[in-house]
Amino acid sequence: GEELVKKFAEEMEEMLGRKMKSVKVKLCKESTFQVNNNTAFSYVSFNIQVPTNVYNQDPDILNGVYMSEALNDIFVDNFQKDPTLTWQFFGSSTGFFRLYPGIQWTPDENGVVTFDCRNRNWYIQAATSPKDVIIVVDVSGSMKGLRLTIAKHTINTILDTLGENDFVNIIAYSDYVRYVEPCFKGILVQADLDNREHFKLLIDELHVKGEGKVKNAMKESFKILNEGSLCNQAIMLITDGAMEDFQDVFQEFNWPDRRVRVFTYLIGREMTFAENVKWIACNNKGYYTHVSTLADVQENVMEYLHVLSRPMVINHDHDIIWTEAYMDSVAQSLLMMTSVAMPVFSKKEETLSHGILLGVVGTDVALRELMRLAPRYKLGIQGYAFLITNNGYILSHPDLRPLTLKKKTAMVKGETGTLSLDVRTSVDKGRRVLFLRNDYFYTDIKETPFSLGIVLSRGYGEYIFTGNVSVEDGLHDLLTPDLTIANEWTYCETDIDPAHRKLTQLEAVKKYLTGKEPDLDCDSQLLQQTLFDAVVSAPMEAYWTALMLNTSGMEDGIETAFLGTRSGLLRFQRYAGIEKRSGRSFLTSTDMENIFTLDHFPVWYRRAAEYPAGQFLYYMPRQDTRAGQFCVLYGSEEVESSKNGFMCVFLCFLRVSLFDYQAMCKTNTHSVSSARTFLLKFNICGFWHTEHFAEAYVHKKKVDILQPCDTEYPSFIYEPSVKETNSIIKCGRCQKMFVVQQIPESNLLMLVVQADCDCSSRYWFFVPLDPVQHNASVKCDRMRSQKIRRRPESCHSYHPQENADDCGGASVISLSYVLLLLCLSIAGSIS
Repeated sequence: GEELVKKFAEEMEEMLGRKMKSVKVKLCKESTFQVNNNTAFSYVSFNIQVPTNVYNQDPDILNGVYMSEALNDIFVDNFQKDPTLTWQFFGSSTGFFRLYPGIQWTPDENGVVTFDCRNRNWYIQAATSPKDVIIVVDVSGSMKGLRLTIAKHTINTILDTLGENDFVNIIAYSDYVRYVEPCFKGILVQADLDNREHFKLLIDELHVKGEGKVKNAMKESFKILNEGSLCNQAIMLITDGAMEDFQDVFQEFNWPDRRVRVFTYLIGREMTFAENVKWIACNNKGYYTHVSTLADVQENVMEYLHVLSRPMVINHDHDIIWTEAYMDSVAQSLLMMTSVAMPVFSKKEETLSHGILLGVVGTDVALRELMRLAPRYKLGIQGYAFLITNNGYILSHPDLRPLTLKKKTAMVKGETGTLSLDVRTSVDKGRRVLFLRNDYFYTDIKETPFSLGIVLSRGYGEYIFTGNVSVEDGLHDLLTPDLTIANEWTYCETDIDPAHRKLTQLEAVKKYLTGKEPDLDCDSQLLQQTLFDAVVSAPMEAYWTALMLNTSGMEDGIETAFLGTRSGLLRFQRYAGIEKRSGRSFLTSTDMENIFTLDHFPVWYRRAAEYPAGQFLYYMPRQDTRAGQFCVLYGSEEVESSKNGFMCVFLCFLRVSLFDYQAMCKTNTHSVSSARTFLLKFNICGFWHTEHFAEAYVHKKKVDILQPCDTEYPSFIYEPSVKETNSIIKCGRCQKMFVVQQIPESNLLMLVVQADCDCSSRYWFFVPLDPVQHNASVKCDRMRSQKIRRRPESCHSYHPQENADDCGGASVISLSYVLLLLCLSIAGSIS
């Protein structure tokens, strides 16, 4: 395990290094190229997108589009060198977005294209260093009506510019100071998605009253920031300007170093107090803007990012950032992605002190391509690999849904080590549970904020069984029609050469082994195992064929015989007449649980591996277990009529509890707890998952929303020690006897129930798992608890050459592409 995780991490470091190299760019000398307002550009052919709220004929936009055209050739060259690159892009500080390969942007029903690259995580993280932000909002009586609406929109827009590396809190003031979330009193909280959305809900409930007294609010803000980091710190003051004397606060807490920048937003059309509001920003290395309408908010909020980026720009520090995982569309499919990006600066000496940020350049990385470097066959049946970020979030995991998972402290800190755990892991969509002893091995991926972990289950993964066969013999058996291999696995790399991208893995292997494509990059160890498995399993074809021809040896109802091996090889024999039967085979590609995938061995393979040799595992595929997931034998006549003549064989299991920290709970207006979940209980035995009974429950009550929650749900394991037993079921005023007997050499139990009285109404019922409100103090403690995380090492909060006089209003210096030439090249060509 230690050797594997080190090898995989080095290969991932090399791959991610290529992605980082593709985004490294530089600037060259100035130009005086002019573009007038009548100049037209084909935004589609140039792969350009401009948000509807940005004037696309602005000279800065037109010049920026022209100057950045050189990126097209660089993007194409990058793709030719690394065909695994997906989207490559440049987001301009003026608002336009250059993308390769180009797409047609589709407006919404109102004809609006709302996408603004400057709001994306990759842009914001690359444009600034980590920051601590206190938002101070005036809720005095003068802020009523439209002013309060604009103020709320301004706060929400500021929150949207924060990310996992930032910390935040919000204070409202009038006659007194109050935290919008009392649980966060006196602290900074991570600006993750949960906290940002929570703040937005609270902001929506703000109301105005009293007189605006900003002094105490500013004092409270400085006190909080004094306990924060030593990187960028800022106070965002949102007010209509009516305030008492405040200068002595800055004298006490912020001068002469001016360590905390203060950004001011004057709300409303009234300009009476403009000088006061501007004075605050200009004397605290911040920026002043006047926000008179809702339409002004977006552009005015973005100005603070330019100010915070100044030290980094002046110092020419091209920090490279990686984002957390997110879903994106590639080739009409949704994939988990991460983005790597870096800032692009102006190096013009005349404006160096202004620290002009031109934009951010970056590329996306599909996480499944990264995880291919930890192939399944090297990890064993129950093994897997996973990645986490410096902020303690899962980047990639075989069971990941795009929500937060629990973290391991050592991995967050980038340490290398091992640990062992006894775990319960669910299979078959949560219907079954396996008890495993797992060994975990972890290390960091250098030059990135990521750490890699691999899991090897005891009994699997420590050793690989190998055998040598000739290519000729292996190829002969590999070409039989009843054989296939895992198409999601990488036997041969098909993404390097465009001519190979349409090949399936089996086609690529055949071309490589027959010498038709000798230049294919193939995994020799995996191919050796696959050829060996093909040869030793070849007799199964003749055996199954003989059974098919000998009708007396065939049991009714058999549709398919199959065999799978650790190399991802799958042999199967479909018997005559199967195409006339209703229902679909579990071997179809749509049932991902039952084929070899990038994330898992098939569910029947994983379950069978946990049973003793020689014991048969009976398994019901998902599509056959929709509604009636258990059956009861009342008597032969009743069973034949209700079950269409088929004998009911009952799979009986012991119930155990599993916990899902990525669940989505359905809530309604009558529920007593917002995170309520339900358990299904049976008189006898059964196997259910929350998704089934929750669906049944919501038909009775109106559902408002889905929200994240932690849930406990039942799963079931087969108990082989139960050979035979009997007992009594009480059903109201009557009772019935049942008998359970084990069917030898299988995981089946026969259940026979006396049919004297009807217990159907008592087979199951809903029980609330959490029927009472959480204690308020417990909830508050949980909200205040900080995630285990490792802040980025680099920080650019100060530079002595910075021109702090550029603080908004009349002093603003606009960025003009008329004076700049964007001359870009890949890092490999920079001397």
